[in-house]
Amino acid sequence: MTDANGTNAKSMSLIVTKGTLDWAYPPFILATTAAAMGVNVSMFFTFYGLALLKKDLKLQISPLGKPDMEMPMMGMHMKMPNVVAAIPGVNAMATTMMKNLIKKKGVASIEDLRAAAVDAEIEMIGCQMTLDLFEMDPKDMIDGVKLGGAAVYMENALKSDINLYI
Repeated sequence: MTDANGTNAKSMSLIVTKGTLDWAYPPFILATTAAAMGVNVSMFFTFYGLALLKKDLKLQISPLGKPDMEMPMMGMHMKMPNVVAAIPGVNAMATTMMKNLIKKKGVASIEDLRAAAVDAEIEMIGCQMTLDLFEMDPKDMIDGVKLGGAAVYMENALKSDINLYI
């Protein structure tokens, strides 16, 4: 579907609920790719996903509860049993390994993807209820974040061609 000027008139709305390093990639990659294709994108950050809008990102991953998580190590792919993930320091080790893999493979950082989303004028909405619930300060968020609740998300979702929950 295109508008009168021949540009893409589709829209996409995403709910972003996770704030870990590994869960930050899907919404930002999908949003920036869609925006590059001319899709109007709105991202609604709620619960732990709201942390992705903080100026100072301290993203980690946790292998706990992720039995399918395989990391390339020593020429093979190794899975980490859940019991190992409960040991102190494993999150930091897994995060370091993931960040090194991301850098080695030339994958953009979350900071870079988020900056690309800002440059693409993707609408980023922080959930006001979550902000209040977790006693977060709006001044700790990146510039340009709108605050709103479920009704704001619904207004966007009801007119969107694509709705994603991540």
